[in-house]
Amino acid sequence: MLKNYKIILGSQSARRQELMRRLDIDFSVQTIDDLQESYPSDLQTEKIPEYLAKLKADAFEKFLDDEKLLITADTIVIVEGKVLGKPKDEADAGTMLKALSGKTHEVVTGVCLTTKKRQEIFSTFTKVTFATLSDNEIDYYLSKYKPYDKAGSYGIQEWIGFVGVERIEGSFYNVMGFPVQKIYQKLKTFDDEQ
Repeated sequence: MLKNYKIILGSQSARRQELMRRLDIDFSVQTIDDLQESYPSDLQTEKIPEYLAKLKADAFEKFLDDEKLLITADTIVIVEGKVLGKPKDEADAGTMLKALSGKTHEVVTGVCLTTKKRQEIFSTFTKVTFATLSDNEIDYYLSKYKPYDKAGSYGIQEWIGFVGVERIEGSFYNVMGFPVQKIYQKLKTFDDEQ
């Protein structure tokens, strides 16, 4: 599949890279340092990940040629209307986990697939319900796993997911930041064009 394209994953995320490898598609990783990931303050909350995924893709424009297909993505967590991105520090991470404790939140990943001729942007939504977490559980997780590179300050595939997640509605892999099933389906439409 996709033998007509050189696939580029525009992400430093080890989780996205691992999930991409599991699709058995050859790809390379390329990133752009110091990309400012900001968005308009009046942007609809659920549109933020798509906006940021496109922003990342647009930064690669000069590196694309007819043989390349770029994948960029961005993930946010929304709880009670508030957007949680990556925490600034341990205190911020603790505040985020306390906000998620005992509640249902939504994980939204925006993905942008880009070639010289086409750009497709889409989002995947997953609802996650957390049990009530004690301060000790939060402190243990933060000290042992240091989830400072994760939206909402947690990785569902880590200890906190095992002890804290009561249920999910939607894609598990989307909560990891990369909805691989939907990405695979969309990639096939690019292959069909060749």
